[in-house]
Formats: sequence, structure tokens, C-alpha cells
Amino acid sequence: MQYPLHHFHIPVMGLGFTIDSPIRVAHLGISSVVSIVDDLLLEKVRKHYSSVYQLPYQNIGRTATDGRARRVKAFMEMTETIVRMKFEAVKQQRLFTDSDKDRYFELLPNAHPLRKAYKDLYFMTDDTTRSLLEAELTEKMVPGEIQVNIMSKVDVLRNGEDDQPLPNEYSDANTALRGFAESPVEGALVLSAGFNPRLYGYLPAFADFYRENGKAPKKRVILKVSDFRSALIQGKFLAKKGIEVAEFRIESGINCGGHAFASDGILLPTVLEEFAEKKAELAKTFLPMIEAYYAENNMAWPGLTEADLTPAVTVQGGIGTNGEMRRLLEHYGVDGTGWGSPFLLVPEATCVDVETMTLLSDSREQDFFLSNVSPLGVPFNNVRNSGANRYNREQIEKGKPGSKCPKGFLAYNTEFTENPICTASAQYQLMKIQSIKEQQTDETAKEALIEQVLDKDCLCNNLGFSALIRLGIVPEKHGRQSVCPGPNLAYFSRTYSLDEMVDHIYGRSGQHDSAIVSADRPHMFAKELVMYVDYLGKMLALTGDDKAGYRKLLKMKANLERGMDSCYLLSQEKPFEGENLDSLSETVYEQRHRLDRLFEPAGSAV
Repeated sequence: MQYPLHHFHIPVMGLGFTIDSPIRVAHLGISSVVSIVDDLLLEKVRKHYSSVYQLPYQNIGRTATDGRARRVKAFMEMTETIVRMKFEAVKQQRLFTDSDKDRYFELLPNAHPLRKAYKDLYFMTDDTTRSLLEAELTEKMVPGEIQVNIMSKVDVLRNGEDDQPLPNEYSDANTALRGFAESPVEGALVLSAGFNPRLYGYLPAFADFYRENGKAPKKRVILKVSDFRSALIQGKFLAKKGIEVAEFRIESGINCGGHAFASDGILLPTVLEEFAEKKAELAKTFLPMIEAYYAENNMAWPGLTEADLTPAVTVQGGIGTNGEMRRLLEHYGVDGTGWGSPFLLVPEATCVDVETMTLLSDSREQDFFLSNVSPLGVPFNNVRNSGANRYNREQIEKGKPGSKCPKGFLAYNTEFTENPICTASAQYQLMKIQSIKEQQTDETAKEALIEQVLDKDCLCNNLGFSALIRLGIVPEKHGRQSVCPGPNLAYFSRTYSLDEMVDHIYGRSGQHDSAIVSADRPHMFAKELVMYVDYLGKMLALTGDDKAGYRKLLKMKANLERGMDSCYLLSQEKPFEGENLDSLSETVYEQRHRLDRLFEPAGSAV
């Protein structure tokens, strides 16, 4: 399939940073992803924007019947209404009046046919012909796609009034899915963070994920994956249920924002090479399964071919220059890219409060790190001195660690309780700290264990605070903002206009006063490699005498070495403009030796 309009989209970031991105940029043709995990946050933002755009609003209370699904649906309806309203207003504008309609075409990639037609139109002198062509150009305009994200791992099944588990369709992920599926939005569902059979198995309940009268599904399915094997397994599961995967969205396992689901050391170049080699296998595998499902269920199938069903492949995670994007598009043949963290510094595109934006723009490489704050127990990309970090430390000093856990989206721990609770909650932390104090071990070890407990952050609540402050829903003094930037943000040092950032993405930075990032910024593949070796070093230090764990790290080492071979070969090619391939060859040399040194002391362990 052809990737729509732009070579990039804005991925989901946190719970609130892209919550209103479609409202901000879809009328300009830019696609973005909204998290629909936190329905209570969605409701607050819906109330805000309903007031701004004078739309009817009726509160859906926290205890309302099927309230979570209804809140998600209502938010999506509102977003669709505002996007459509703004887009139609843009279409009504005249060209060459310095309007948003002009911006729509100016922001497009240089080679896009619509941008070329727009440029040609400027030089036309015949008014009649010009008016006709302007009308034709206007009819070809489409808004950016509204995409929503459900993180598959965030799927608590809560108890009902009888204290018994509710039916599966009322799990957190399934209710979010139902809210989106029943909304009028013709957009895309992005499923991330692994395979969830309960969630995936619920998709067939909704007609919008299927073709009707030969037309494409009203709602596309996008899977975020770490490698080709994962894409094939998940795609087959859905194909057997007649669900087409429109796009596989590859993300670096570690050089990304938010949770870092580190792979077994499989670097992006290795993953991209496999996708480039085997992409045709996807549609060839899925098509017979989809056809069989339609036949078994007496549904009309339009007789599509493998070429028609070939999913798009896009990639995200640490992209920072036009040269790197061109490498991905032209060398590896991907259909599009995701640019996330840099857009945290674009107020027109994302919902970030001033304090957090200042923190991000002032932070440097050493300030971004993989933290232990997530209650999921997964490394979480973070920045030092965030509002949440300061607030948590203040509470600890007052002897009041932990959160009240007002939402419970990450309540999975049953170490001390029958019903699951969250490891960031005060309830858990107080019990865990007491348990550690009672252990028969030295005080230094106890302090280290207690520090790990206190590290946990109430991400359910705090990842939404920045948006609430930015929109004026809560005052700044209530700030306890968590933020989840990728380390790539270290090389972006101020706020940017939307036009500046898009021009940077497309290599048009010469139109502005200076380049956005320094020429000596390390290549995205170099950064990923360093992060993986850092990660392996930490895991190695924690392995101790665990022979099985050590063998797993040896496998990671072998995968990294294979990836470094690919990186080195790539570094010998001619770079695209703005692509720092020299840094890649230097990094491969340094990290190969570093990797060998890491394993020298442990060489006799097995």
C-alpha cells in the first residue's frame, strides 16, 4: 500500500502527550496516535475541548454502566468532529494567502505530486484554468489519519459488584477497543507491547475491521512489532479471524520513548534486512487464511491479490535526520517512519506543559536514562529531575511513599494480597519495605532493595499531568509530571515550530536560520548499539551464578555481534546528506571491544 501523504507520523507518547495531536495537526494532513488507555484522562480532555469548540457535553461518570468504553467512544466522536470541522474550514480557504491551506501543501514531501501541483499552480496566469485546478487540488486533500493505541499488556480484568471477575469483554484493553470500534472514526488501531490473545480475539466482534461491499475496512489494524517472527505469528492469528494487518510498525526495542522492551540484542538493521527480504511472505501467508474466514462466514471477498494485501512496513525509534529517514526509506525499503520524541518540543503538535518542555529542551545526553520506575517491571526511558521525580522524593522524605493508585491500570502484583495491586501504590510499598527490613541480610543490601521499591512511579496518573496542566485543567502547582522521552531528544535543544520540524524531517532546514541538530550527532544505529551494550552490561552484573541467565546473555552477545557486522557494512556505504555514517563505524569498533571485555571475567562461569 502507499503510505498516506507524509513519510512520517507522530507515534503515541505517554498517556497525554499526543492525546490531542489529531486535533492539532490532522487538518494539515499529518497522522498521529492517541493513547486510549486512560479513559478518565480522555473524559477530562473531552470536557475541555467540548467547551473550546462549543460542542454538547454530558459527563460519563466513573461508575456509569460500561463507562470506560463509553468514555473512549465519546472522546473519539469528539476528536473526529473537531478534525472534520477544522479540515473543512481549511479546504474553504483560498490558496496563496498565507493560510493553513497553503501550509498543508508546503508541509508535504518535496516530491509529492500534490505539492508539485500546488507549486505549478502559483505560476498559472489564466484565472479560469487556475480556479479549476485549485478546485481539483482541493478535492484531493485528505486529513491526517486519527490513530489510537492500546498497549496490550495493560489489560486488567476487574471485579464486579459481587467481587467476582467481570466477563472478558470488560477487561481494560477490550473496553478500550470497544469504545474505538463503536466510534465513527475511520482511522487505525495500533496494538503494541506484545501479543494478547484475549484482546486480539475480540476484534472479530466489530464489523468495522472487515471489508464490506468490496471496500477497505473502515478501521485499519496496525501491529507494533520488534522482529519479523513476531509479525508473522501475530499476523497469522488475526488472519485466521479474517482480520487484515494494514501495517507492521517496527520499533527499536531500546532506542525509543517510554517502555523499552529490549530484544535479545537484535539490532534494527538486522530486523530491517529480514523484513526487506521476506516482506512478500506476509501477504502470501495471510491471504489464504483471510479468504477462508470470509468463505466460512458467508462474507463477500472482493478477490484481492497478494499485492493488494501486502502490509506497509514502517519504522520508528531514534530517527533524527533526513539522511537517516532516507536510509530507512530508500535502502531498507520501508513505507514510512515514526518521529516521536522530537515532537515533544513542538507545541503545535503535542500537549506538553511549559515546565516539562523546558526540562526536555535543557537536558543533555547524560540526563536521559533507562529507569526502574515502571510498575510493569520493564525498563522505562526517562529524564532526570521530572516533576514526578521531585514529587515522589518529597513524599518519601515525609514518610509517605507510594501512590493512592486512583486508576489501577497496572495493578498486577499479588505478593501480599489476594487481589492484584500496583507496585507503585503506597499499599504495596509499605508492605514490601517492611518485608525487606525483616530479611536476614546486611543493611547495605536492604537499602538497595528499598530504593528499588521506592523508584516506582504512578505512571497511570503522572503521565497525564503534563497535558492537564498545558490545557489549564489543573494548575501548575499540582504538577507531578512523568515524561517518557527517547534518548534521541538529547540532540534537540529548544522548542520548534511545526514547519521547522517538518522541514527538518524532509531535509529543508536550509529554509531556516540554522540546522536543528548538530552534524556530529551519532547515527541512530550507533546510539541503539551503545544502549544495547549498556543494557547487556547491567544484566550481566545482575546474573551472578545463574547459568541459564548467563547463556541467555551469550545469545544476546551473538546477536549484537551479528548486528554489528551489518552496521559495519552499512557504514562503508555512501551516506545520505545529514547521515553520520562515520559515527557508526567508530561505534562498531568501540562496542565490539567493549563487548569482549564485558565477558572476559565471566568466561569461566560456564
